[in-house]
This record gives sequence, C-alpha cells and structure tokens, in this order.
Amino acid sequence: MITFVLVMCGVAGGACLGLLLGGRVTGVLAATAAGLGAGIGSFLSRRHVAAYLRPAPAPAPVPAPAPAPGTVAGTGGYAEGIADAVLVSIAVYQAAVFPVTAFGVSEEERVARRGVAYRVCAHEGLPQAVRVSAAAALEAVDQGVDAERAHAAVRALSLAVYDQRAAR
Repeated sequence: MITFVLVMCGVAGGACLGLLLGGRVTGVLAATAAGLGAGIGSFLSRRHVAAYLRPAPAPAPVPAPAPAPGTVAGTGGYAEGIADAVLVSIAVYQAAVFPVTAFGVSEEERVARRGVAYRVCAHEGLPQAVRVSAAAALEAVDQGVDAERAHAAVRALSLAVYDQRAAR
C-alpha cells in the first residue's frame, strides 16, 4: 500500500512538473518517468526497509519473581488494571452519593454508578487485599451519612491499590 501511494505521488508530481514545463506530452512523459522511478526505487529498497521493521530476536526468558503475599499469581498488569478500575468506579460512586452541589446528581445516575461500582468490584481477578478494602469503601459510601468516613475508606482503598502495584 505504501509503495502504491509513493508511486502515485511520483506520478502526480511528475505530471504537474511536466505540464508546467512543456505541455501535455511532456506531462505524460514526466509522469511515466517519475512513476517508474518511484516504483523501481521502492522495489529495490523494500529489503532494506523491511530489515528495520523486523523485530529483534527475543532475549532468553528471565523467570518471574514469586508473587507477593495477597496478590493473584500470574496476573501482573491485569490485576493492577482491575484494581485501578475498582478505585475509579468507587470514587465516581462516592461523588454521586456526596455531590458538590445540592442537585448535582439525579437518583437514576446514582443508582447506575452504584451498579457499575458493584459489578467492577465483583471481578474475579481482583486481588484479595483490594477486594477487602473495596468492600469497606462500598459499605461506607452506601451508608451515605458520613462523608469523612467514606473519604477515609476510599483513601484506604487507594493505598491498597498502590500497595498492590508496589508489591510487583
């Protein structure tokens, strides 16, 4: 595809230059010459360009360290991503329960955010330490009475997610 675009640009450039310099016949001849030149050049240099695009040979595999206590073995970045999603979904749910303005969030939106938070927290790949902290945060936010307690629970969840990442 790149070769085709390159040849067509050469043809268009040659045609424009030929038309400017001498008319239709010169334009057709310049377009043909430029197209052939671009095509032959692309064909001859394809091997050199492809050499740059080939991946380097893979180094010998290094055994992975043993997982830290309380982590899910073999999940690595996957567990971290789920833990981050849990933190975000609970923070968004907390913002719906304790809005900045009096009428900032409708009841339907609050229920939807609660459902998303619970679905994300129920994911199987979630590490145990984050799961326990998320349950405590959901309980504090669900009660909806004490904003400071909910904030502290979400802060504890944030630290658990950070510890999960640092343990790797």
